[in-house]
Amino acid sequence: MPHTFRRIAVYCGSTQHAAPAHYALAQAVGTHLAQQGIGVVYGGGRVGLMGALADAALEAGGEVIGIIPKLLEDREVAHRGLSELYVVDGMPLRKSMMIQMCDAFLALPGGFGTWEEILEAATQGMLNYHRKPLGVLDLGGYYAPLQAMIAQGVAEKFVRPQHADLILFDDELLPLLERMAQVEIPELSIPVGKS
Repeated sequence: MPHTFRRIAVYCGSTQHAAPAHYALAQAVGTHLAQQGIGVVYGGGRVGLMGALADAALEAGGEVIGIIPKLLEDREVAHRGLSELYVVDGMPLRKSMMIQMCDAFLALPGGFGTWEEILEAATQGMLNYHRKPLGVLDLGGYYAPLQAMIAQGVAEKFVRPQHADLILFDDELLPLLERMAQVEIPELSIPVGKS
């Protein structure tokens, strides 16, 4: 059964030093999601790709929900012009709320925080805590090392082959969203050990 998306959680970087192409990608994603009537759930920042994503979605008339830890709000990086802004106690609650409030996950380039969010969403999907698709929009091969790591994990039998596509990769947004709408999250099956 195809997935429909009312809200997508978008994971992306907050750096203000990325190449212009990364900001353009974030803006294009924000604009497209808003034009399709898909709300954006994101980390609540006003800087970096986060800010570019949110501003573009808002400018296109979209719903944008931010979830930011108090530590970052205190450092004045919270976006004050959002549809909704939640200030929470710490990163675990932020990630948990983002997972709960969306129908799918989309990752753009980012650093440690973005990588962690991708892997946590994939892990929770693998364990069937959610059955939501996860796509990575891979600009210029930025995420090629992650794809290679997953393939290596399958080859070394740390990742089951049926879980290799828990993270979908594409360098274009529309084909990625189409694949995300069609993907089926495997049902959890844990082998029973011998007693």
